[in-house]
Amino acid sequence: MSAESTPEPGIPGSTGTEGPRRRAKGRRRKPPGTRRKALLITAWAAAGVVVLGGTGAGYLYFKLNGNIKSVDINQALGTDRPLKVDDGSENILVLGSDTRSGSNKKLGGGTDDGSARSDTAMIVHIYRGHKKASVVSIPRDTLVERPRCTGRKGTVYPGSSSAMFNSAYSTGGAACAVKTVESMTGIRMDHYLEVDFSGFQDLIDDLGGVRVTTTKDIADKDSHLDLKAGTHTLDGRQALGLVRTRHGVGDGSDLGRIQLQQAFIKALVNQVKHIGVLTSPTKLYDLADTATKTVTTDSELASVKDLASFAGGLKGISSSHMNMVTMPVHYDAANANRVLVDKAKAQLIWKALKDDRAIPKAATHGTATGSAKGVVTSG
Repeated sequence: MSAESTPEPGIPGSTGTEGPRRRAKGRRRKPPGTRRKALLITAWAAAGVVVLGGTGAGYLYFKLNGNIKSVDINQALGTDRPLKVDDGSENILVLGSDTRSGSNKKLGGGTDDGSARSDTAMIVHIYRGHKKASVVSIPRDTLVERPRCTGRKGTVYPGSSSAMFNSAYSTGGAACAVKTVESMTGIRMDHYLEVDFSGFQDLIDDLGGVRVTTTKDIADKDSHLDLKAGTHTLDGRQALGLVRTRHGVGDGSDLGRIQLQQAFIKALVNQVKHIGVLTSPTKLYDLADTATKTVTTDSELASVKDLASFAGGLKGISSSHMNMVTMPVHYDAANANRVLVDKAKAQLIWKALKDDRAIPKAATHGTATGSAKGVVTSG
């Protein structure tokens, strides 16, 4: 499909009428082994919290409410942002993170240095009607223009014309990550969701594991994963290993790992749809307790009521209606461990999301990708 075609909102490959512009106004191979944060699926997993609103269990409600951590993105960034438009669609910046402390230190295999990192990032666009979504993964090693940011302790960091994308979070936390994405895309992030290393593992265990099929053997000592080709029900530790693995499949690139992560998300969404997670009060509470302990949100989602309402709006999105792509990049000729944004093709994606339309295939055709596609499917 060409960039000029006019797909129906949210349906890749279909055609329809052109919607108005609504928003105003921003080969690497086997890189060094920095740790990978787990994917954030909490937006879907936390849908279980919805049921609690009608239980009358006040103590449980307030206990869960106290679990949630939040960041006031609006106050931190002020008015210097893309226009917020209420057209029924939503854009969410989703990050996986770890603090290299506590249980995260053990999972990451690193030292307790008190630092925070975010290596998994996705822009999730929920189309109006909340039946379809597009997910754009942002490679951690992409060199981008990082804007001026204020750090966690009030330190002001100057902008950089060539910074690794994940340095935004390590420099200025959630607010700087959001600011960098908004500057890069020209799209207002309506919400922010973050989950940490150990929380992801616990969520998978509370869900009873996730069933996947691997078409090839996967063995990666760095992510502690050893799976033979075939169908498996992954527990939390194995799932974490799968979404972190890089050397176990394909060409060992970070882009290949993103493909594994995207496949796992679809398997997880399918799993949640079929295991009856909302039918067992005990399972529901365990899941809600883990999800609310794990998640960090923007201030507008910082209560069980608000998070439940938001998550409830995502329950109708099936994996077959999730279009998952990687931000268009090409390898940096000067540094094999970095990638550069293909700005012309990336702009096709940002325009599609601004217009609440499907991402055209031309936006990702011919761009750098990994070689792990098809290695993992839903079980």
